[in-house]
Amino acid sequence: MKLDVVAGSKNDEFYTPIYAIEPLVKYLQAKNYKNIWSPFDTKNSNFYKYLTSLGFNVKATHLASGDDFFFTNYECDCIVSNPPYSLKTEVFDRLFALNKPFAMLVGVVGIFESEKRFSIFANNSFEIMYLNKRISYFKDYNDPKPSLNPPFSSVYIAKDLFPSQIVFERVKK
Repeated sequence: MKLDVVAGSKNDEFYTPIYAIEPLVKYLQAKNYKNIWSPFDTKNSNFYKYLTSLGFNVKATHLASGDDFFFTNYECDCIVSNPPYSLKTEVFDRLFALNKPFAMLVGVVGIFESEKRFSIFANNSFEIMYLNKRISYFKDYNDPKPSLNPPFSSVYIAKDLFPSQIVFERVKK
């Protein structure tokens, strides 16, 4: 997730802590989604490590290893990740075009405010998970705890995952 305001950088590599993934698991299990594609992740990712530790079959792909989300497509039950913030419009456009279940952790501020994204969401069914606390992110997985604290909330935007259009979950930081 790109956090320009917080980091003053154009780097899109901000990593998700396990506590932000935990609320998603019960929904993946309820739908029996076992094969997960994480298109913006390496095997160092907490999405990969945590979901794999719970018995999910996770295919982690990343541009750095030659896997471009916009030109690849893996067989999976659900696509789960924290996409590059600077590409959120293109990412959601592609996700809806793939027509597979997905859950993406994104900053909620401005998510519907560009004309292109507004149209994408207005013309597609989706769900949203609100979390009770803001998520802090890692800049480096070697950090002992997440240190990047955005001034906005993060939400999961999903398709064919949650039982209603809006769900609320608690995180345990």
